[in-house]
This record gives sequence, C-alpha cells and structure tokens, in this order.
Amino acid sequence: MARTLSAPAPLRLRPLEIGDLLDETFRMYRRHFFLFAGISVILTIPLAVGAGFSFFNLFNDLALQTSSSQPPDLGPTLASLAIILVLAIALYPLLYGSITYAACESALGRPVTFWSAMRAALRRYLHIIGYFLLLAGMAILFCLFPLWIWIGVRWIAWMPAMFIENIGLGTALGRSWRLVEGRWWRTFLILFLMYILVEVVSGALQAFLSLGQFLLQAFVSSYLSLAISEATGILVSSLVAPILQIATVLIYFDLRVRREGLDLFQLAQRVGTPPPAA
Repeated sequence: MARTLSAPAPLRLRPLEIGDLLDETFRMYRRHFFLFAGISVILTIPLAVGAGFSFFNLFNDLALQTSSSQPPDLGPTLASLAIILVLAIALYPLLYGSITYAACESALGRPVTFWSAMRAALRRYLHIIGYFLLLAGMAILFCLFPLWIWIGVRWIAWMPAMFIENIGLGTALGRSWRLVEGRWWRTFLILFLMYILVEVVSGALQAFLSLGQFLLQAFVSSYLSLAISEATGILVSSLVAPILQIATVLIYFDLRVRREGLDLFQLAQRVGTPPPAA
C-alpha cells in the first residue's frame, strides 16, 4: 500500500478555537481517509482475528460444559488470549506512531505513504514502548485516577513533538509539559469532546453491526456469529481511532502557535522565500 497524502498545502497555522480544531480534525481525516483508515485497519486485522477466534473457543467450551459433565478445555482460549496480548504489545506502538507521523507530515504539507509512516514508527518504536511502560508504572505507583488524567493531559503532545522536532522521549515529555502549562483545562475539554464524538460514531457503527449479526445468525451458528461480530466490531472501531491521533497533532500545533507564535515564523519563512524562476 503506497497511497500518498494528496494535499500538498501545509496546515495554515493560526490560533484554533475549539470548534475550528474539531472541524480541522475531521477535514484532515476525510482528505486522507484511505491512508489513515488503511494504517489503522491493516494493523488491527491480527487483533480482530485473534479476538474472534478467542470468542468462538470460549463460547464453544462453555456450551460443551453445559451439555456434558466434562470440564471445558480452556487451553486454546488461553493460548489465543496470550497471542492477542503479544500482538497488542507489538502492534499498538506501530499503530499510534504511524498515524501520528502521517498526521504530522500532512499538517506540514509533506507527502507520506503507508510504508514511510511504518518506517518512522519503527524508528521510534522503543520510545513509544517506553512511554507505554511509563504509563503502566504510573498506574501501579499512583492509585489516584485524577492524577493520571492530569499527567496524561500534560503529556498529550509528546508524540507530535517527538516526530516534528526530532527529539527523544524524555525531552518530548518535558516539551509537552511546558506547552500545556496554563492551558490544561482547554486541552482537557478538547480531548474530552473528541473522545465523546469518537464514542458516538463508534456506537452508531456498532449498532449497525448488531443488525448484521442478527441477520448472520440465520446462516451460521450463534457462536460463530458472535465471533464474527466481535472481530468486525474491532475493525470498525479502528476506523474512528485515528481521529484522536489527528486531534493530538493539531493540539500540538495550536499550543505552539499560542505559546511561541509559530504562525509568525511560518509567515516570515514564506516572505523570505524567493519566488520561483520564470
């Protein structure tokens, strides 16, 4: 898959109100739908297949237990769950990293393909894994959920900063911390609204899939229907997942415009660029 982001024009850097930021997020996703959705769906397919297989084994084992006195053999189910866990650890850093990189390049007006996004995510793979491990350690050490939210919002722009400014994990976390300083509540409100919108869209798609599952039960067993529905639901949810990554990139640029006057630097670069030769 080598589809390139189509629009060569960079994002027009300006202070974005909350409504403008939401509009720009969905506009970018629509403009480059096949790239963002392709990355998300392709990397989610192994997880969807594994989840469907686990559901089928689990419900089939429970059915055998109720129909006989023999204890169910949960070995295949546990094995498939272990495989899903390994796949999730391996694929989610690539998923988040490649989508964020693609959104960054789109905002800068640079062409990007599926494979270039994958290569960029692989180069930063250990940094992304390190961030996830840091979050896991924080969840263990700090048992206060509001504290997680407060720190998570302060770190929200770390991945765009890492790709755009070519910095490491620790520097990117500190960079995000300083950018969000003084604008925590606004950033939190944007993320909260984006999360609600994603959940509403995902819920609507899941409701449509429920109708398909009901019709599918007329042709296959109920266990297989549940397995197919679970796998399809994961794939459908992956279609809306890039919205949050795109919004994160736009939040990063908006914070830089408001705190550092990045739009003025962009204007100065355009004025200082000589016109093309006739």
